[in-house]
Amino acid sequence: MIVGRDVRETAASVERTKRLRAWIILILTNLISLACMISVLKGADLHQIWEQVQHMQWHWVTFAVICDVALYLLHGWRWKLLLKPVARVPYAQTVEAVYVGLFASEVFPFRPGELIRCFLLAKSARLPLSVSFASAVIERIFDGVWLMIGFFIALHMGRMPGILLKGGYFIGILLIVAAIVLAYAMYAKKQSLGLVFGISWPRWFDTLIEDLRLIGHSRYLYFSFLVSGAYLLAQFLPIWATVHAYQLRIPWTASFVMAVLLRLSSIVPQAPGNLGSFQWVTVQILHILGIYGDHVKGFSLILWAVITLPLILVGLFAIAMEGINLTHLRREAASAAQRRNERG
Repeated sequence: MIVGRDVRETAASVERTKRLRAWIILILTNLISLACMISVLKGADLHQIWEQVQHMQWHWVTFAVICDVALYLLHGWRWKLLLKPVARVPYAQTVEAVYVGLFASEVFPFRPGELIRCFLLAKSARLPLSVSFASAVIERIFDGVWLMIGFFIALHMGRMPGILLKGGYFIGILLIVAAIVLAYAMYAKKQSLGLVFGISWPRWFDTLIEDLRLIGHSRYLYFSFLVSGAYLLAQFLPIWATVHAYQLRIPWTASFVMAVLLRLSSIVPQAPGNLGSFQWVTVQILHILGIYGDHVKGFSLILWAVITLPLILVGLFAIAMEGINLTHLRREAASAAQRRNERG
């Protein structure tokens, strides 16, 4: 009885520590995002910004919104390709899961969208959750590889803020290591992972590696890698269109640099919707180009709205159409992930 009570007390203590850590991270990320927003809007003439918004070219805004929503159709196609060696998942189900995940990541703290979309697809397509997770891991590695290619191209297009430059190199090194480990996991013999790293892996990790190996030996892996490149390139379009809508006189290369750096900065934990940090990065890039004033601050707000709000609305529409209880789904997904860890 005493042993059982000690175990329960230890488990409760661990849970309290996790919650405290989560709250500290949540508070810090929101404070940083708030500081970024204050820095951007300090001294701004909101009346002048509103006048500039009224004089925007709205046909370009419409084009930007369409591009912003449509580019995630590529994400759904890539996911379908990755899963093809395992199961024939309907394209509509992968797209729906992507949009629901985007909504969750934009609205909830700690971006649970990745976990939710994997759980939703596994549930709707009757896939093993490990397969869904494995495909998402490959997606993120592909995104990282293409993002680094875009980052090094952007280096030759203009100067960058020092903090983003250092962050880009650091993330690049991490991604290279992750890509090497992933490739080794997919193609090496099953027993060699334990021998190389000298670790006894949990059972759920062995299952994940088996699923990675199954996906990795398919020709669709290479097709999905190419689609990942198109997916990253397409993220340039809504920014380029919004630049035209706001009538900013900057070269198209600035839109490309902005797309890469905004994507890169989104990797760091921050407030829901990347609010604050998004505006700060946008303003810093325009300052490098020698553009200052309230219209720069106004553009950072408009660009955030064009890129973020349509995804929230489309995700909300997908949730409503399917009658999904997102709060319940979020808890189910978190519980499923926790059970996998405990079984390991």
